[in-house]
Amino acid sequence: MRFKSTNRIENAEWRIENEEFKAQGLKIPLLAYCVFIFAKEVIFLHSQFCILNSPLLFAIVDIETTGGNHERDRITEIAILVHDGLTVTESYSTLINPERSIPDYITRMTRITNEMVENAPKFYEVAKKIVEMTEGKVFVAHNVNFDYGFIEREFRSLGYKWKRDKLCTVKLSRKLLPKRISYSLGRLCESLGIEIEPTVRHRALGDAEATAKLFDILLAKKSEHPTYRRQDIEEINTSKVDKIKLYVLKKLPEECGVYYYLDKDGNIIYIGKSNNMRTRAIGHFNNKQTKSAKLQQELMNVDFVKTGSELIALLLESEEIKKHKPKYNRARKRDVFTHSIDHFIDKNGAVSFRIVPCDEANDPLLSYTNYTSAREKLNEWIDEHSLCLNHCGLNEAGGECFQRHIKKCYGICTEVENAVFLRRKSCGH
Repeated sequence: MRFKSTNRIENAEWRIENEEFKAQGLKIPLLAYCVFIFAKEVIFLHSQFCILNSPLLFAIVDIETTGGNHERDRITEIAILVHDGLTVTESYSTLINPERSIPDYITRMTRITNEMVENAPKFYEVAKKIVEMTEGKVFVAHNVNFDYGFIEREFRSLGYKWKRDKLCTVKLSRKLLPKRISYSLGRLCESLGIEIEPTVRHRALGDAEATAKLFDILLAKKSEHPTYRRQDIEEINTSKVDKIKLYVLKKLPEECGVYYYLDKDGNIIYIGKSNNMRTRAIGHFNNKQTKSAKLQQELMNVDFVKTGSELIALLLESEEIKKHKPKYNRARKRDVFTHSIDHFIDKNGAVSFRIVPCDEANDPLLSYTNYTSAREKLNEWIDEHSLCLNHCGLNEAGGECFQRHIKKCYGICTEVENAVFLRRKSCGH
């Protein structure tokens, strides 16, 4: 269920003339117009009321932890408030034994001591309750990725796949309450007149209750907002970059190939290759470097070519980068690597490979920190694609190569296989 009005009566243009109104050339008495406007608002409010009483529920969550690292630190307290879009209908909170000591600076902030959690239930003992309280509900929190990340990690350690739709009240506040000095929970509550008793501040239940009150205000602001009132709340909460991320990840397959990032005008701004294109895209989106952030801001679409082979993907990527020269494909760093697998077309027109020092590579496909690693990769391609050793720079004597002796080379070294066929095979045709 989505936060969306079912009312479609909109965009009518009216003007007053002799106490009458005109709409599309038809004269409508003032009383009839007032009735129309009243009916329009009733329909809209009814749709909002029905929506808020729909099966869509929210689980407003707050946790306290032993620190800020999802992988190292653990949860010490959790509070969950079930919200039906109008009010809180159910509440749950408990201390949790983190099975590790609580640092002093955390105790000073939360007032949760090691003695308080010593006999508290461990996470696995309350896991079922958390599943039940959040199942079928949108997970809401202030800075949602912090709370969600800790809980998801705890379930992962138990071997359980726990996944919920998320909604962040920080992001929502930035949209519906613009130009605030701070969007921290404490500062927002203070500016909005939401009281948080000092004794419950930085405790899970106290902060969850404050977040619920903030959420009530945000829902009210949404219903009054001229732009956002007719948008569903998930759409308001999702940034343009996040929408593009979801689109790209939905479009890219978990297969080997070459992918193309496009800007709003359809220009190629980045070309990449991977054995799993979708996983590689996730890596781009998780990269916090400035260059990656700029790329994500310009990214509007994605295209791809499945190759079925890493070697073919490398060859295609190299050719496409030379052809299109995308702005975000940076030159390979040669100071870290010592050897590259170079590729070229020999005098007979056949695609050939060789391992050379990085500084001598004219068209490198891959670079490595040592010769052995480069040789292992080239050997892998030779076995996978039945390549001729003579055309991989590994048989200086010439003549029939060893691969041909054991019937793993199709015979370009003995002119049984022609160069055109070899080139097509190397390029995946």
